[in-house]
Amino acid sequence: MTRIIPATLALALICGGCVSTSDAERRAADETRCRSYGFRPATDALARCLLEIDLDRAAERRFRMDTAFGGTPWFYGRRW
Repeated sequence: MTRIIPATLALALICGGCVSTSDAERRAADETRCRSYGFRPATDALARCLLEIDLDRAAERRFRMDTAFGGTPWFYGRRW
């Protein structure tokens, strides 16, 4: 019984890490989001909306990587 619980937890963590969305699915979700704001297809405003979503996603990813191991961002071996 004591071996089953850790093995089950390990399997759940491994399988949970495999779930991701493809680039096409992410793009479709972003377009749906921008269209829900009222932007029309094939316009510069829609392109800007998609760009802002992509930039926000990249900034969030950078923040998570910078703070992953200590909470405070570190840059090139010293605190910024």
